[in-house]
Amino acid sequence: MTQIYLRVALDTPLDTSFDYRWPAQEAGADKSALPQVGQLVALPFGRQEVVGLILEVVTETDVPQAKLRDVLAVRHELPPLNKEWLALCQFAAEYYQRPLGEVALPALPKNLKAIKTVSLQRAIKKLDKLPQQTDVSTNNEPVLNAEQQAAVDAVVQSQGFAPHLLFGVTGSGKTEVYLQTAARILAQSADAQVLILVPEINLTPQLEAHIRARFPGLMLSTLHSGMAEGERLLHWLAAHTGRARIVLGTRLAMLASLPKLKLLIVDEEHDPSYKQQEGLRYSARDLAVWRAWQLSIPVLLGSATPSLESWQGAQSNRYRLLELRERAVKLAVLPVIKLINLEREKPSEGLTQRLIASIKLRLEKGEQSLLFLNRRGYAPVLACDACGWISNCTRCTAHLVLHKGDHRLRCHHCGLEQRIPRSCPTCGNIDLQPLGRGTQRLEESLAAIFPEARVFRIDADSTRLKGSAAAAFERVHAGEVDILIGTQMVAKGHDFKHLTLVAALNPDAALFSQDYRASERLFAQLMQVAGRAGRAAQKEGGNLSEVLVQTRYPDHPLYHALMAHNYPDFAKDLLDERQQAHMPPFMYQALLRAEAKELETAIAFLKEAAICTEHQGIMINDPIPMTMTRVANVDRAQLLVESVSRPALQAFVKAWIADLRAMKSRVKWSVEIDPVDI
Repeated sequence: MTQIYLRVALDTPLDTSFDYRWPAQEAGADKSALPQVGQLVALPFGRQEVVGLILEVVTETDVPQAKLRDVLAVRHELPPLNKEWLALCQFAAEYYQRPLGEVALPALPKNLKAIKTVSLQRAIKKLDKLPQQTDVSTNNEPVLNAEQQAAVDAVVQSQGFAPHLLFGVTGSGKTEVYLQTAARILAQSADAQVLILVPEINLTPQLEAHIRARFPGLMLSTLHSGMAEGERLLHWLAAHTGRARIVLGTRLAMLASLPKLKLLIVDEEHDPSYKQQEGLRYSARDLAVWRAWQLSIPVLLGSATPSLESWQGAQSNRYRLLELRERAVKLAVLPVIKLINLEREKPSEGLTQRLIASIKLRLEKGEQSLLFLNRRGYAPVLACDACGWISNCTRCTAHLVLHKGDHRLRCHHCGLEQRIPRSCPTCGNIDLQPLGRGTQRLEESLAAIFPEARVFRIDADSTRLKGSAAAAFERVHAGEVDILIGTQMVAKGHDFKHLTLVAALNPDAALFSQDYRASERLFAQLMQVAGRAGRAAQKEGGNLSEVLVQTRYPDHPLYHALMAHNYPDFAKDLLDERQQAHMPPFMYQALLRAEAKELETAIAFLKEAAICTEHQGIMINDPIPMTMTRVANVDRAQLLVESVSRPALQAFVKAWIADLRAMKSRVKWSVEIDPVDI
């Protein structure tokens, strides 16, 4: 009887696999009961019992028999994760320089990794009871315009790996291109699967409703972090078993198991939300492109303001550029974008008279207005005019934000909360003043100016409860809101039929940010929020849809490109700047972050790290404090590493991490590949 050993990946920071012994009494079992690569197993690990992933089934091991431990159980009820999924995790682990177990295991639903299998068995039974859905016919499929049809044909008729960038103005019908492309791909094969990614959870309900209405005979799985664990497990199983033909989700869906994947779609591909900022810091968009290459299938990246990386890919013919230049709805036109010079037109409560008049005009016509202010709370800071005291967070290099309705000062970084003081803690002055404006203060001002209007706010504070965001957007769609106030939550993906006016308040701060990506993000943000206006057909006698941007810098090139709806020229200028400055996408980067109780300790660690590994052909910059230096009583610093060669950078970082681990410092550190926040 041949002894069997299992080589297993565990969710640990150790960059190694672990060998376990398949119990002798099980060695004679029939072949169907033998463990397989890709199965989950329950194992003893230290004093705990954990779940691991089988990477290899072997008959020899270098581990002494005395140190080997027996497998507790194999999850035979779950079909093994296939070799393509394992290869995806292996690639992500190698590229982002993380142990394989830290990639593969966190990608699975939490209930799947429980020692007890009650949740798994319950989900399997529930899935088995659901009716089989195999009808790929579609409902109410509209006729595409010429540009939309050309885009669909290009993707469907492509052979093998085919990356496409769908560049379409807001309201040009990119979603319809996604749905009709998916319909044709699904019709080509009886078991084909399609994965559609969106950047944020609040964008899933509207798109999910569209998909269910269009494909009533197919199962749809939705995957995002806002789901209950039991629900997420059921949807994951539907995707893993192939029952779900369409999978819709946020970035975590990128690592879902889809054994028959034939098409990848990434909506709003430029969005920074696709980059994970904790643990495995992966880019779902970049992994989508790699996964399409791995499987030799098409991938469709869509945006009205593509990332510079993707735009450069299209300009260099690595991606095929597909353009939608006109809005899809007949008589729907792009809004006119106008600038309000705050040096000439002084605002009151953050609003100029011209903006107030424009809102009033919309109210008279029964149309909606959207005021975009990407700052939640009542005011960014509370201050004392007498002594200069301001509401700083005692644990972070940040201000405590005034939340007037909750009678709280709250840190948006560490969560620290305090009651609003009755008087200045320093001098006793009772006349404390809020400085600046957040969405709550704007809501209060608008309610006072337009008491007859239905003013409604959508931000992270007003949508904290599960389902509240979907309910809030439904109110807007139903026409129950006259004036909508929102942060970036309202800026993209939503099709507000009654909205004809958008106003952007206080966008100038990003023009002078030390983040070199700030102007790219601001342009995308403003273009996206501007695109919420005028998406329906222009009514006879109705107001021309417009966007008003209040700014102190009306001559800035960014605003001129915005007024012309001219992303290509704006992107060209930015790419020229990036190339001259040796920045991405013409340079590859890795970022070493260090955290310690004292900033000097973190900086000292980074200085030692800068010289601990040979780095020929690699540029290592000086260590500096992070922009937000202190968070939750922890000081943070960073060290940027750059190279013109991606393979050279990867090779260096791999050796570097080994040397950093050998330093055995008490400093907490992490390395991020392709950082987006520097």
